[in-house]
Amino acid sequence: MQFRKMGNTIPWDVSALGFGCMRFPSKLQRPDVKESIRILRASIDAGINYIDTAWMYHMGMSETIVGTALQDGYREKVHLVTKLPIILVRKEDDFDNYLTKQLAKLQTDHLDMYLFHQLNTGQFAKMQQLHLIEKMEKARDEGKINYIGFSFHDTLPVFKQIVDFYNWDAVQIQYNYVDTGIQAGYEGLKYAAEKGLGVIVMEPLRGGELAKPSPEAVEVMKNAQSKRTPVDWALQYLWNLPEVSVVLSGMGSMKMVEENCASADRSGINSLSAEDQATVDQLVAIYRKRILVPCTACQYCMPCPSGVNIPQNFAIVNNVSMGDVGGISSRVKQWVIKRGYKRLVSSRKAVKAHPGTGNASLCTRCGTCLPKCPQSIQIPDQLEKVQLVMGKGRKIRDVFT
Repeated sequence: MQFRKMGNTIPWDVSALGFGCMRFPSKLQRPDVKESIRILRASIDAGINYIDTAWMYHMGMSETIVGTALQDGYREKVHLVTKLPIILVRKEDDFDNYLTKQLAKLQTDHLDMYLFHQLNTGQFAKMQQLHLIEKMEKARDEGKINYIGFSFHDTLPVFKQIVDFYNWDAVQIQYNYVDTGIQAGYEGLKYAAEKGLGVIVMEPLRGGELAKPSPEAVEVMKNAQSKRTPVDWALQYLWNLPEVSVVLSGMGSMKMVEENCASADRSGINSLSAEDQATVDQLVAIYRKRILVPCTACQYCMPCPSGVNIPQNFAIVNNVSMGDVGGISSRVKQWVIKRGYKRLVSSRKAVKAHPGTGNASLCTRCGTCLPKCPQSIQIPDQLEKVQLVMGKGRKIRDVFT
């Protein structure tokens, strides 16, 4: 495992690869606890020392799984990080209530770092109104947390405003070779690093999208001077950047752990050649022209009160837009993708029996999902477009313009 510096204020040698605990292996939409613990411990044994979880991951189960996995001496081997669910905070005392519960779930007396989760304009204002920075500092003085940071989902000007507001230790941003110009973007990445913050990167594969290249992208990789898997291309792009401290991967299988750790072993700052960079530029051009809805399947919008499986609906229409994915003939692949939409239920009665399996037609435009979306996607509007394409047979080019 390769290790990197964590900014100027945190004296850690942090593993280049961190374990993001948002995508544990699941059975029937619930995490497989036994397998999740096995995978997490195997990753630590392989050298990963940065573990990232949150109150909301896996509907509240992620922290409990992590707490169990870190028994038997594993807690001492890692930097443990979780997040304050600021979207749920209503008053000052909620800070202490959540932190106390999270420490209990994680079976530890302290966090190595505590982040404000999903800061944007609204949550940043709430953070100030409820004096939550002061609550963070008090918890740090009491030894309950060691370092303070935030995860971010908004625009670059907001990002700079939040960075300049406080002497943060670290920041967590969405970044990959496709998303260099949205949210904090490359400019935000540089800005934070120049301020001395440790930079944690999430969504390195764009919710798994970069792991499933189109035939056009596969051909580019095949012809590249360096021979890499799609995942390795995405990860090496990030590890090449000196501003990046750690890259999080939500690993849902032992195979992912083994492959990603092997990739991390080969990582290094400024290790990509000019030819490698040219390959990445070609891949970027291919992906950007095909993405319709910038959803990363983070699941923050779930559960939908109407039972719509929002990420699945968006994944289906994006896959239709991308055409043949994974080397199967286009016609067969498109049939399989469209069949996936038909398998989602379209009646209120059916979705009550099987929650979270609804297609876009069940959206009532209640707006519950809107403040939860890190990408600020206008979800009801986009679901309406999905239904027009997948349910009504309209052409993508006529609807997504």
